[in-house]
Amino acid sequence: MEGKETLDKARERIIETIAQNIHLYGLTASAGRQYGTMFFHDEPMTLDDMTEELGMSKTSMSTSVRALAELKLVERAWVRGVRKDLYQVKDDWYQSFINLFSIKWRRSISLQSVAVRKSLRELQQLKNNPDISEELKATVEKDISKLQYVRDYYEWLDRLIDAFEDHDIFDLVPLKEGNGE
Repeated sequence: MEGKETLDKARERIIETIAQNIHLYGLTASAGRQYGTMFFHDEPMTLDDMTEELGMSKTSMSTSVRALAELKLVERAWVRGVRKDLYQVKDDWYQSFINLFSIKWRRSISLQSVAVRKSLRELQQLKNNPDISEELKATVEKDISKLQYVRDYYEWLDRLIDAFEDHDIFDLVPLKEGNGE
């Protein structure tokens, strides 16, 4: 079939590029190849389909598809008469980025905010202790100032995530025509 070799070569180039960049999502190169393969497949795929196409173990395919699903990059699909689990790529890359960004940063913000609040509370108590030296009190005040800066940063980052999740980000960085939300 004329042109099939060129088509396959073009697709393989993109699949390999996805495999090289999927680490940004915290995933392995093999998960990237799996995602890339599913991206070009017009129909939902079973784990058996993926195993056959990629020559990887079914266990590996299952682990990767679960990781891809957790990041909302793929989703289960249903086809009448098919009993096996089917998966397909979610075709909204903008939303996929927003999901990834939000999931990772919200987790980080939550952990950091708890630590900052606890440390600020402890440092405030220490600062108010009449038995500490002026030198220690000055150091504590500097640390309180630094932690207030960190707290403000995470509050700003939380609002930024809201802007992504509410799609307000598209007012600042519009999508190209035809890439509607």
